[in-house]
Amino acid sequence: MGKKSSLPLIYLIGMALVAIGFFCPMFKGLFGSSANGFDFIKNAKEGGFVAIGSILIIAGAIAGIVACFVPQLKGLKLIFALCVLAGAIILIIGFMTSGGIYKAIGKQLLKRAMVGFYMVVAGIVLGVCGAVTGK
Repeated sequence: MGKKSSLPLIYLIGMALVAIGFFCPMFKGLFGSSANGFDFIKNAKEGGFVAIGSILIIAGAIAGIVACFVPQLKGLKLIFALCVLAGAIILIIGFMTSGGIYKAIGKQLLKRAMVGFYMVVAGIVLGVCGAVTGK
């Protein structure tokens, strides 16, 4: 019988999905044709909540991936997953309250969503479930 891995696969897959989804187009019709997470950070002058939420999402996802491989950070996995979740909530609140181009996303969030948005949502669900169950 093979050696059992202690790597938390559900959590790692969830955080990797969040990080990859952040690079993919998230919403169509923004900043030209489509916008990924870095476009929200780059255009921070239009919405402060949007930039803060985006930074929390990518920072929490990267820290969560690192926590899978560094034994001293294993206890912080749930905090990193909740950081990503809080970033997503702040991002959506920023869409709803900011003016200009972000207001259009807030009103038609699911109609304008692209593959990156769905990857981030699936990654958040898997990351939180993996952190809570320890798998």
